[in-house]
Amino acid sequence: VYSPNQNFKPSCFMKRSTLLLLFGLLLTVNACKKQESTAYAPNRAEAPDPTQLDAFIRENMLSEGEFIWAWASEDMIWTALANSDNLLSVGYRPAGMTGVEDRLHEIDINAPEWKAAREAVLALILESEQEINPGIALKDMIYYQDGILPVVDVRVLNPATIGLLRRSPMLRYAEPMGYEPYMTDRAAERSGSGCDSNNPESGLSSPADFTTISPNTKRSWNYTFHNIPQAWANSTGSGTGVVIVDTGAGDDQNNLGEEFNQGDSQGRSITKLVTLPQATNWLGLPVGDPETPHDLCGHGTSMIGACAAPRGTDGAATGIAYNCNMVSIRAAADVYLDESREVVGVSNAFTTAGNMGAIKIISMSMGRITTSSQIRDALKFAHGRGKMIFCAAGTSFSWSAWFAGVIFPANQAEAIAVTGIKDNLTARCGSCHVGNKVDFVVVMEKASNGRNALSLAQEGDDPSVVGGSSVATASMAGMAALVWSKYPGWSRTQVFDRLKMNANFFPNRNSSFGWGRVNAQAATN
Repeated sequence: VYSPNQNFKPSCFMKRSTLLLLFGLLLTVNACKKQESTAYAPNRAEAPDPTQLDAFIRENMLSEGEFIWAWASEDMIWTALANSDNLLSVGYRPAGMTGVEDRLHEIDINAPEWKAAREAVLALILESEQEINPGIALKDMIYYQDGILPVVDVRVLNPATIGLLRRSPMLRYAEPMGYEPYMTDRAAERSGSGCDSNNPESGLSSPADFTTISPNTKRSWNYTFHNIPQAWANSTGSGTGVVIVDTGAGDDQNNLGEEFNQGDSQGRSITKLVTLPQATNWLGLPVGDPETPHDLCGHGTSMIGACAAPRGTDGAATGIAYNCNMVSIRAAADVYLDESREVVGVSNAFTTAGNMGAIKIISMSMGRITTSSQIRDALKFAHGRGKMIFCAAGTSFSWSAWFAGVIFPANQAEAIAVTGIKDNLTARCGSCHVGNKVDFVVVMEKASNGRNALSLAQEGDDPSVVGGSSVATASMAGMAALVWSKYPGWSRTQVFDRLKMNANFFPNRNSSFGWGRVNAQAATN
């Protein structure tokens, strides 16, 4: 678990307070006379207009299905930095070394050649930044330095730094971390994306919405479309480790705590971690309380529930792999990864999961429009460690409906992209993204009334409902856990092939729905 470098601060800092005592004020003033501050915030009023950049991103997303920051000019990179938090993700390598991205899981960044490359890149950045701020030191620039991947995140205030980096033979990438298209005029709309109330759903009825099964739990209406009840005779996920990378696990949901083992769910474990760094201000000083594994959004709790909620005695909804082992990693504040600290949090979550020997499956129902090479590095690292990675194809919000293709990182080769469909088996869910990079679909929305799949609410035993490609992804991870539990000696490729061969479009691939809807019973026979 990592957090931003707390050394990113000036040598002295005065807190504003109308109640500041005269003695304390005098001490602060005298201290500040000894050495000038070296960190400062730029004037946001002078930031370049991002209209052209946003249009460029949109054009590439619609024509290419993705946006890679290497396609942007230096001016565009600066525009993104100046309109966000000026944090630049810098991937490095020893000069002349190729094929780094395919060997990330094997690299030791503390080896001499890697250490020398990192120091040289940081020295280049420091020299450039000192041209506009002579007093700045290296510790003032570094926001985050990865201990596993060859990447360092720095605050860049000199536009010339971008060009110097791009011309360096030691650079793999230099990308703005906290910028997404249309963010400057839609920040309020994006805040808290996907954090709709995860409260119990009123008006649920049996058998339309659920079936009560032994010992006393609710089976969601959509499970029958994948023959999950029949698959449970073959496998319940026992012995398989799954990581949910999301917004955390709710402390108030006992089914993810002391009641994780109850009823027919026994002998398994749940671990709760956090990789989301604490928020900081422009001086790099912490803002608010330190982050914890607790889900403040509700999204992570519902994803864990869909995948692995216990088949218990308390009347709550059961998950698909109700006997798997679960690791929850709180990596983001909400599902739209538009903060620099969320890039760090997700990157750390994938490397953390990649290094867990008992973990076989990683599921993430979050994403962004532009490609983050730092997250992509971490994805490749986990994939290189043999993990099966499921990612949500995307779910549109009002401000992102212009793009309905597969979002990042589900559009990466290392990810298995999942989306949701309606129970008519022909239409995507109302807000779900589709495209030729989708691998599987999960039924999770009723065509007649829009009812979504059942899951765990933020607290209590009455179920909530959750939709979009998010629940489809967590559900698909649960089905993969059933297969891997049945065949524990299999490789990731063997498990994927088993799922693929038991999906309804196999041996052909649908241009919108991939291999289609998995028959879990057949896959676990």
